[in-house]
Amino acid sequence: MSRSSVRGFAVASATAVTTVGAVVGIAAGGPAASNDNVEATAADSTLLADIPAGQQAQVQTASLTLQADAQSAQASAAAKKSAEEAARRQAARDAKSKKGAAEKAAKDRDLEKQSASRSTSRSTLQTQSSYSIAEVQAIARQIVPAGQFQCFSHIVENESSWNYRASNGSAYGLVQALPGTKMSSVAPDWQTNPATQIKWGLNYMNQRYGSPCGAWSFWLSHNSY
Repeated sequence: MSRSSVRGFAVASATAVTTVGAVVGIAAGGPAASNDNVEATAADSTLLADIPAGQQAQVQTASLTLQADAQSAQASAAAKKSAEEAARRQAARDAKSKKGAAEKAAKDRDLEKQSASRSTSRSTLQTQSSYSIAEVQAIARQIVPAGQFQCFSHIVENESSWNYRASNGSAYGLVQALPGTKMSSVAPDWQTNPATQIKWGLNYMNQRYGSPCGAWSFWLSHNSY
């Protein structure tokens, strides 16, 4: 190889490196070179047109490869970010679903316990041969809605003083049903079971006055209901 050929190949190679470097800077989004640097480089470098055709192809191929690599890296980063965001959202949905299921299960357990407690309490009270005032009131609290209990209690207090065996002529029981036999529509043990009397009284107040509080309002005006 002659000296001029060696020098031409060296210059072309240096130019290819310089050109590829400039392309890399642009493809990667780096800051553009200043005009002074470009002019200085242009002054000291051989133009792409002066490079032999085979080496021009190498420079162009290297430039396209670098651009493709940069685009591929950006696409991979975007895909990774999207996948991470999707995974985060799914994890949040799963956690919310698990929390809801756990809360529902806990609520169901509480309801089962309350139901079992009420059932046990009623069974125990219904097997008794007699009941104290406190026990009768406890049964009433289980049957009468909480918001209506005070009104129901006022009526019972005035009618029978919570004595489930109270009688006044044909009137009988906690709510002084007249006649007492009306309470047999609930159960045949109406004479001895305060729960039967309370259920009948609550039904009567709801049907005739809308609620125990409606019955108590009438009682205050008429001294009876």
